[in-house]
Amino acid sequence: MGLTTAIFTSLSGMSSNSESISVTGNNIANVNTTGFKASRLSFETQISKNLHSGTAPTATLGGTNPSQVGMGTRVSAVTRNFTSGSLQVTGLNTDLAIEGNGFFVLGLDGTARYSRDGSFSLDKDSNLVSAGGGLVQGYGIDSDFNVVEGVTKNINIPIGDLTLAEATKTVTFSGNLDTRGDLATMGALITSGPIYTDDAQQTLALATDTLTSIFSDTGAALFADGDVITLSGALKGGSTLPDHTFEVGAANTTGSNMSGTTLEDFMDFLEDALGINTSAGGGATLSATGELTIEGNTGLSNNLEVQASNIIVNKSTSPRLPFELTQQAIARGESVRTAFVAFDSLGAAMVIDMHMVLEAKPATGTQWRFYLESEEDTGLDRVLGTGTVEFDNVGQIISVTNPEFMIDRSGTGAFSPQQLTIDFEDSVEGVTALAAPSQLSVISQDGSGVGTLEDFTVLEDGTVVGVFSNSLQRNLSRIALAHFANPNGLEEVGGNLYRVTDSSGMAMVGHPGIGGLGQIMSGTLELSNVELSQEFISLIAASTGFTANSRVMTTSDRLIQELLAAVR
Repeated sequence: MGLTTAIFTSLSGMSSNSESISVTGNNIANVNTTGFKASRLSFETQISKNLHSGTAPTATLGGTNPSQVGMGTRVSAVTRNFTSGSLQVTGLNTDLAIEGNGFFVLGLDGTARYSRDGSFSLDKDSNLVSAGGGLVQGYGIDSDFNVVEGVTKNINIPIGDLTLAEATKTVTFSGNLDTRGDLATMGALITSGPIYTDDAQQTLALATDTLTSIFSDTGAALFADGDVITLSGALKGGSTLPDHTFEVGAANTTGSNMSGTTLEDFMDFLEDALGINTSAGGGATLSATGELTIEGNTGLSNNLEVQASNIIVNKSTSPRLPFELTQQAIARGESVRTAFVAFDSLGAAMVIDMHMVLEAKPATGTQWRFYLESEEDTGLDRVLGTGTVEFDNVGQIISVTNPEFMIDRSGTGAFSPQQLTIDFEDSVEGVTALAAPSQLSVISQDGSGVGTLEDFTVLEDGTVVGVFSNSLQRNLSRIALAHFANPNGLEEVGGNLYRVTDSSGMAMVGHPGIGGLGQIMSGTLELSNVELSQEFISLIAASTGFTANSRVMTTSDRLIQELLAAVR
């Protein structure tokens, strides 16, 4: 009966429009849900009743169209709108938004889930997590803080726990070297009285003689086995050098800097303690007349002042002075001294001295020699190296020799030996050689002492950059995003989360900004993309459709009742 069919047809319309009202109501309910994506419901014809089929035209009769009576509607699809919502600035660096395509990857009980909601925070283990406890996934870093993409892992940001130090590799200098000065042609010269191997002063000592077998020019034995010799109060360039000690004899039981048995061992000690670079001239030797001779490097800043009172035997018990020393000459020549701080791999500061000395004035410009030394060298030689810098006729650097040097850090726990490079040729503020006062300073060095992770920021490509208390900034990780061939195939599982289905295809994971993935916006959240005005229109249309179908039902019912009354 047609009227009965109309009742069921209108019922399908009422049912479909009620589903439309439910979808619209859900959209409106989530208008303020972070990262929510609005859905749209589509209808389709449920079934049609064929009254007769269509026929093709013949030679004598025209064709006829099929006659069908529709029997209602049903829901064909509920489709999500995955366009990006507006961004809201929150100022919290744990709040993240995706500008463009993609989903955050979250780990929940070993299962991957996907979300557009970036309202994250740090848990007690410093993991970046969602409100529901999902662990945000991304890529780790290698030992040089380079992001290593491949297998994803939990994003961990240990604020206040992670410490970092970085060894210095390059030290960059700026300044000027005064070309008006005199050439450095002489170093300091200090001599002792003759040294003998007998108390009758008959045989002059040799460098290979043992310290316990040598005598002064008065016949007094200079040293006994176990004596501790202290170099204290000696001056270099007007500054007091640190104390150094030397133990006579092979056994070193006092913890002194050096020990030895021969006069040559002691002279090596003096060269080290006074910072004399023997490869550039100078050193401690025995003269042909048996005198202990100390010759320093050239340049006024290298000038040595060593008196008899500066070399003391058994200073802490029964002090005595073994040598009579005479300053025969002082160092001359234009020079400048500077000290700078570098850091080892554990973040310990190392003070390094550098002297720049005017060595030559060829027709092509000037040549300067630099000397490097440091008390922080844990080896037996505080002298680190020497090299030259060539300048042209307009004061610009032509070439630099031996800018790399090594410093021994054995016994400290730090990486040893550590290589450092001196850079005189900064593109903006390099060293010049002009007729102006000498001034030399460090403008940068790439190492740092120990620092603690204080803050972080997330870049557009998802890289999490840590900010340390020592001003270093280093990569900590990189947040990963996922995209799908058919995002509408994802199944919503509540909590702003989606899971993969056969319809969506497998997740393709990469870093933000490549392969069609959007960018990360730190300190912001993505708002719902629900458009209220459109939802109200949809609500009106669905309620109108529901009401109209209810009218069909009541009309059909009234007609059936009239028909039944007529039969009675």
